[in-house]
Amino acid sequence: MVTRIRSRRTGQLFLTATASAMLLAPLAATAEPIATVNGITIDSTTFEFYLESRAQKPLAEITEAERSMVLQELKDIYLLTTQPNAKALADTPRSKAMIELQSRGILAQAAAADFLDKNAATDAEIEAAYKEQIAVAPPLEFKARHILVETQSEANSVVTELEAGADFAELAKTKSTGPSGPNGGDLGWFGPNQMVAPFSQAVAALEDGAFSKAPVQTQFGWHVILREDSREATPPTLESVRDMIKQRVEQEKLQDYLQSLRATLDK
Repeated sequence: MVTRIRSRRTGQLFLTATASAMLLAPLAATAEPIATVNGITIDSTTFEFYLESRAQKPLAEITEAERSMVLQELKDIYLLTTQPNAKALADTPRSKAMIELQSRGILAQAAAADFLDKNAATDAEIEAAYKEQIAVAPPLEFKARHILVETQSEANSVVTELEAGADFAELAKTKSTGPSGPNGGDLGWFGPNQMVAPFSQAVAALEDGAFSKAPVQTQFGWHVILREDSREATPPTLESVRDMIKQRVEQEKLQDYLQSLRATLDK
C-alpha cells in the first residue's frame, strides 16, 4: 500500500521535474552555429535546450524528423523576432513586463536548482524524515462488501431484506449491478483514499460486521455497504518512498533558505 508522505508546508516553491531537468541537463560543451536567420546565429546550445524542452525527452531519444521540425519552429521564432517591428513591440510595457518576468523566473529556477544541487538530502536526513512519518498513527484499511443498485428505493429494499436476516453475499450476487456482484460484492482490502469520498466516509463510520442502514449515493448509484473487518495500514518501506521523502526534505530545505532570505528584507 502506498502511504502519502505529508509536507509540513503549503504553498511551496516547487521545481518542476521538467524545469529542473532542463536547468541541470548536460548540453553541448561547445556551442556551434547551426543556422542563421536574418544575420542572427542560432547555436547548438540554444537549439538543444529548445529541442529538449519541446520534445520532453532526452536528446538521445529524439529522432531526426523531430529535430528537423523543432529547428524549423526555432527558425520561425527568430524570423518573427527579427522583423522591423520587433524592437517596437519589445518596448511596449506589456512585452517588457513579460520579458522581465520570464527572465526572473528562469534565473529563480536556476538559483533554486543550484541550491538543491549543493544541499541534497543526506541518507541520515531521509531516514529521520521516514521515521517521523511512520511514527504517526497509521490509517485504517477496510475489508468490505457492497450491493450497488440504481435507485434509492431498491437500496432500501435491500436493507429491509438484510434486516430480515438475508445473507449479504448471496443478496449481492442476485441484486448488485456492480462488477463485484458475482463475487458477493467483495471489494477486498482498501484504504480510504482508494474509494470515492461518500463511500469511504460511510465505511469509516461503520463498525466491523455492520452494514449501512442508510443507503449511500455516489456517481455510480446507491450502495448498501457491509464493513467486514479493519486493520492498521502497513507503512511503506523506506526504499519504496525514498525518492518522495528526498524531494520533501530538499523542498523543506529550500523553503528554509527562502525564509532566511525573506527575513533580510524585513531589516
